[in-house]
Amino acid sequence: MLNMPKTMEVVTLQLPSHKRYQENLDTLLFHLKEHQDKHIVVAPEVFLTALDYEHMATAAKFSANALKALKKEVNEQIVVLTLILEEGDNFVNQAVVIHKHKIIHRQEKVKLFKLGDEDLYFQAGKKKKIKPFEIEGVKYALLICFELRFKELWAQVEGADVVIVPSRWGKLRKTHMEVLSRALAVMNQCYVIVSNSSDEDMASSSCIISPTGEVIMNDKLEAVEGSIDFREIKKMRRYIVMD
Repeated sequence: MLNMPKTMEVVTLQLPSHKRYQENLDTLLFHLKEHQDKHIVVAPEVFLTALDYEHMATAAKFSANALKALKKEVNEQIVVLTLILEEGDNFVNQAVVIHKHKIIHRQEKVKLFKLGDEDLYFQAGKKKKIKPFEIEGVKYALLICFELRFKELWAQVEGADVVIVPSRWGKLRKTHMEVLSRALAVMNQCYVIVSNSSDEDMASSSCIISPTGEVIMNDKLEAVEGSIDFREIKKMRRYIVMD
């Protein structure tokens, strides 16, 4: 096993999705270059296409091609986003983790948000796939938006050093997301990175939260920057033993 680094630099994006898909991809590529010094870059849930229910096949085709372009672009960074993709006769909302020109991890959204009609357009993923995965000595886990509300999923990502939450979380429930993501960081003694849409009806609230519950957040920014200090994780887990 590789030794865990002492720190990692992070940027979590807080962007609106435009109707023209290519404009969104260009924006993401811009931020990848703008933040080349960051180890981790996280984009909001389905940022490239939003939830374009009227054009799902078109969104899926664009997303598949965009994923190929991103794999060519992403080298040392770890880039996390979710995409509308086609699986057989169905569509899925799939999170991908890209690193060194490869997809390191894939995970379909399991808990579909019925209030937003997601269950009518997407096939749910398998719950057992929500679990930590490792990249170069660091344990990561993913929860996609609405999945943040389910305490049994918090247990499934236990042991992760960093939990990443790409989201399209509505403005009306903004406080819920902020409280839940902070509680997850404290409960699981880990860092939590939330990347949320800044569309007009979305909550923004992209943030980086430490295991002690300290929050870096600024709704006015397109990119929220911060650091992960792995010594903080070790310190919390050593002094407050959860058994």
